[in-house]
This record gives sequence, C-alpha cells and structure tokens, in this order.
Amino acid sequence: MVDRPARIRDQLSQLGLRPRKALGQHFLHDRGIVQRIVTTAQLMPGQLVVEIGPGLGMLTAALVERGAQVIAIELDADLAQYLTEHFAGQPVTIVHADALTVDYAALTGGQPYVVVANLPYNVATAILERLLTGQHPPERLVVMVQREVAERLAARPPQMSLLSVLAQTFTEPRIVFRIGPGAFVPPPKVESAVVTLDRRAEPLVPQAEQSDFFRVVQAGFQQRRKQLVNALAHGLGLPKPAVHAALQAAAIAPTRRAETLTIAEWLTLSRTLREQGTAHDVAG
Repeated sequence: MVDRPARIRDQLSQLGLRPRKALGQHFLHDRGIVQRIVTTAQLMPGQLVVEIGPGLGMLTAALVERGAQVIAIELDADLAQYLTEHFAGQPVTIVHADALTVDYAALTGGQPYVVVANLPYNVATAILERLLTGQHPPERLVVMVQREVAERLAARPPQMSLLSVLAQTFTEPRIVFRIGPGAFVPPPKVESAVVTLDRRAEPLVPQAEQSDFFRVVQAGFQQRRKQLVNALAHGLGLPKPAVHAALQAAAIAPTRRAETLTIAEWLTLSRTLREQGTAHDVAG
C-alpha cells in the first residue's frame, strides 16, 4: 500500500520545502477526496477554474484531467516556481499573488469562472468575503474549509453569523461532505468540510440597499451576546429609543439576538431604519 503522506513529505523535502504555518499550508494527500471535489464541481470541458492555494498541484492535475482551464493563485514563491515548471505546456496558468488582493476581473479577463480550491485555513473566511462581494464574482464555489466555517456558511437561525448572512445573500451554500485531519500533511487540528456555494440569479438584497443592509447586520453582530436593541444602538451610534421603535415597526422583538434573525428580517429592519429617518445616521 502506498504511504501517500510519506510521499508528500518526501516531495517537499526534495524541493527543499516545508509546510508554512503562517500560510495555513496543509497538503491534501487523499486522491479519493480530490476526485470527490472535482466531481462535485460538475465541470464542463474548457470551463475556466480559479484555484486558490494549489500547494503541490494534486487538485490542479485532477482539474486538468476533467478538461478545465485552470488559473492557480499561489502565494508561496517557491511553490509557484515549482508549479510553473511542473505544469508547463498544460492548460494551467500559475499566478504568484495574494488571493486577498488579486483583481479577479483582470485575472479571468472578465470571463465567467468557478472557484475550486482547498482554501488556506487562516485566510479562508477573508477570501470568501472578497469573492462573494467583488466586482466579478464566481458563478460557483466548491471549496474545502474548516468544518466550523462550513457550518457557519450554511447555518440557519438561531445559529446565524455575519458570514452566514453574507454568504446566503449572494449564494446558496451546501455542505457536501466532511474530512478528517488524517487526509492532510501535516494534519490540521480541526476537521474540514467541502461546501458548494451556487450564485443566486439575483441577491436577496438589491444592490442599491446592500451598503446600508450590511452596515446594520455588522452592527448587530458586533456584540452578538447582547440583545439586539442594545447591540444596534451601540454599533450604529443611534439613540436606543429610536432603535427600539424601528425594531417594533419591523415586528422584531428588541430582546432577540442577531443570530436569530433571517435575512428577510434584517432587510426589513434596514428599510425601517431608513424610513424612520435614521438613514443618514446609519449611512455614517
């Protein structure tokens, strides 16, 4: 039986590399899981795929086998050099860049694309936020993240979070399967999960209202242990009586907490605050 973890360690050693904790590097060695990820992506031949954090390229190779055109973003300069040489002559473009700052519209030439990736755990949430709210978002994401992050993406009241609201406003998240630490080198201290996020035809919040909407939601979650009336008054810098009145007008009990609200309730509340003359204050 092939000892795949040992092969990964040997490959890293031969390349003079070692997993960098600062970059959240955990190298997936289970080929069965890689194939499940690619199958979940449901790729069409020639489809443009952006991969973030390709590591040693196991997932990259599987994507190419399915006929994808791959743009892989790698922050580690040594790995980027290795991957450039390894995939020379194949439909793979290796980009040495930071996924948190790259211009995805320019990167993809404005073409439709999907993201398939084992996201670096230490920046996974930040990357997702940028992809979801950017000017040229992907049509679909199939990503491996910490199980806790996956559960937050797909949460329902009363377990919502700011990430839940953000993800579900723009996409329909679904946890596909979970993965134990033993599938990686080195094994992380957490379990992982693969989640799909399919872009909605239209976001649940109209674009013109998104700035105010997310400002209100963020204020509500800043002090999530507090009752909503107190959290919003503090987060928005509004008088408590005004917030109390807005909550009552929106048919939301002031004693509720942020994690219990649906997206529809947040939108009603945001609109109510504006209608009641607090829009200027909410907009900062």
